[in-house]
Amino acid sequence: MNYFALFGLDTDFCIDDAALNAQYRQLIAQFHPDKTAHLSSFEQKQAMMTTATLNEAYRVLSSPLERAAYLLKQQQIDVDDPNNTHFPADFLMQQIQWREALQENHDLPSLQNEIQQAFDVLLQKIKTALTEQNYFQAADFVRQGRFLDKLLSEIQSKIL
Repeated sequence: MNYFALFGLDTDFCIDDAALNAQYRQLIAQFHPDKTAHLSSFEQKQAMMTTATLNEAYRVLSSPLERAAYLLKQQQIDVDDPNNTHFPADFLMQQIQWREALQENHDLPSLQNEIQQAFDVLLQKIKTALTEQNYFQAADFVRQGRFLDKLLSEIQSKIL
């Protein structure tokens, strides 16, 4: 099942978030347990499986990194393949610096802003690489994005 088709969206990195949200709400409402309670046990199980698929598709498409990874998987590229461990030296050095700043709790809001800016630049690089059908480069950027996303999550949990 194509997640984009499920929500009536073009298969593209750039999607209409409002259309995704509206279509998700509409579809998920159709399979709510209150709407399927009168159906047979088999039909209720089918509705639950459809709901699970809708939730997973929405999770993937609503996240730019997951959406890019999904698009790459359609090109037979697994961005999470454990054999892909090469990163540019400057990216690794920056990661070390950010990790040290995070561990030392140095001005977390500023650190968060700096990493968010780097993440936003990386998303633009992913968009460009996908548009140019440079799939292996896009996969490298997605892998880097996973690191940045994790750092942002860790900072957010420390701030809260």
